[in-house]
Amino acid sequence: MALVLTAVAAACGRDTTSTSAPPPKSGTARGGQIVASLRTDPKSFNRYFQNDVSSDLVSELTQARLVRINKITWDPEPWLAESWTESPDHLRYTLKLRSGVSFSDGHPFTADDVLFTFQALYDPKSAASSVLADSMMVNGKPLQLSSPDPQTVVVTFPEPFAPGVRLFDNIPVLPKHRLEAAVKAGTFASAWGLTTPPAEMAGLGPFVLSSYTPGQRMVFARNPHYWRKAATGDALPYLDGITVETVPDQNAEELRLENGQLDLTGGEVPADAYAGAKRAAAEGKLTIADLGMDRKADSFWINLKPGAFKNDPRAAWLQRDELRRAISMAVDRQVFADTVFFGAGEPVYGPVTPSIKQWYWTGTPRISYDPEGAKTLLASIGVPLGTPSARFQLIIQSGKPRLERGASVIADQLKKIGLGVDVVAYDGLTVLQHWQSGQYDALYFSPGLTDIDPAVTPDLWFSSGGSHFWNPGQKKPATDWEKQIDALMTKQGAAFDMAERKRLFDEVQKIFVEHQPVVYFAAPRFFVASSARLVNTKPALHWIPLLWAADELAVK
Repeated sequence: MALVLTAVAAACGRDTTSTSAPPPKSGTARGGQIVASLRTDPKSFNRYFQNDVSSDLVSELTQARLVRINKITWDPEPWLAESWTESPDHLRYTLKLRSGVSFSDGHPFTADDVLFTFQALYDPKSAASSVLADSMMVNGKPLQLSSPDPQTVVVTFPEPFAPGVRLFDNIPVLPKHRLEAAVKAGTFASAWGLTTPPAEMAGLGPFVLSSYTPGQRMVFARNPHYWRKAATGDALPYLDGITVETVPDQNAEELRLENGQLDLTGGEVPADAYAGAKRAAAEGKLTIADLGMDRKADSFWINLKPGAFKNDPRAAWLQRDELRRAISMAVDRQVFADTVFFGAGEPVYGPVTPSIKQWYWTGTPRISYDPEGAKTLLASIGVPLGTPSARFQLIIQSGKPRLERGASVIADQLKKIGLGVDVVAYDGLTVLQHWQSGQYDALYFSPGLTDIDPAVTPDLWFSSGGSHFWNPGQKKPATDWEKQIDALMTKQGAAFDMAERKRLFDEVQKIFVEHQPVVYFAAPRFFVASSARLVNTKPALHWIPLLWAADELAVK
């Protein structure tokens, strides 16, 4: 899924050089194990077909990309491709691959694996169900690849695309020798499922999955063939292994962190757990980083898929713009921020928060708290306020008190204007199933965002995108305003002048706020906590705030 920030600054013909990790800090020893946590099990070990956080973490730990986006600077970094050059017409990129790199099973990595990766990505038998295929298209067209030698890949874009190589962070490179048979047989979508023996998988990441116990844990061991080196020349990763425990309950997760049973959690410190984490930090047990306002806010949206409420008496008003606008007006955002985040949050009004300074539309209008105006607006579209018919179901993820508090505030404030909300909580995987099947009225969820450059996340912004939350995968835009956004995003991705890209994306945000397909209320401050014994941490505003750089983590 998606949002937005730094553009590729590679000039025509420019070479980029590789970067290496910093040496361990003073007092750091190689080796050791750490324990982390996630709320849910992965849906698959195949990232190409699942976009949940747990499946993504497996990919981050076990696989690698041609180019990596640094989650602190949001700049592209040489990764499996150690350098690249760009043609003057912005259509062709020549990538030089690192030599001497092997997969975790010892098989050599070459350009054939890169060509195979894109073949698998675009394969018509699986592309329709892939969650990554949309993100690797430019204006709906695939990239073309060739290889003049085993260490070189030439990527030709169908048209000029400003983010350039930044796009390659979207896909992990696959082992041809392990998955070619599945792609040829048309079974790639079911390959590397949760029952696949770990020994049958191979990757280019710092760790390998050694065991998986459903509902309990995943155990990762050091990849003995990992290619990346520290500045000292030492082999990475520093750690011998990582155990990731499944802890569905937030309170239990935070208690384990404070008591030293976990070294880190899969996400940020929730607002209601901050006091306990701060006490543990004062006692020398934890280290806390304050990264400021989050770059995303929790998302509320109505199911806008045409026909979703056929033969439902609410069909006359449930998908109207006026309903979403009224909901936005009826919720006091300051009360929301104070209640949900215990004061450690700020009201937001659009899809990009002020923390993403490069792309945030400074003209984003502040939507005033106006319950009377909201009632008038709802009455104008025939909502029978104050009756049993004026209600909808709101699905949230269980085990996340922040979402529970947010849904409660939404329900309480909408009740005041005569609109009923029935909040129903499911585990994370079930929430995703309801969304993917279109079986829901409304969702209040916390989607992850892969990048801050809007052009790199077409799956969110384009009407045809698989992560176009309110109505994904449209064959043609369902509304005129979505058609306008499609056109603006096409121009935005093809513009190489940053001022023009910003102007076009401001227009996108203006249309988005006007129609509010997703309503945002407040964004929290982002705190990251980890065990005091953990060093070389790189906390980032990301849904995997520490493990995104797992190869550099070490323990004292």
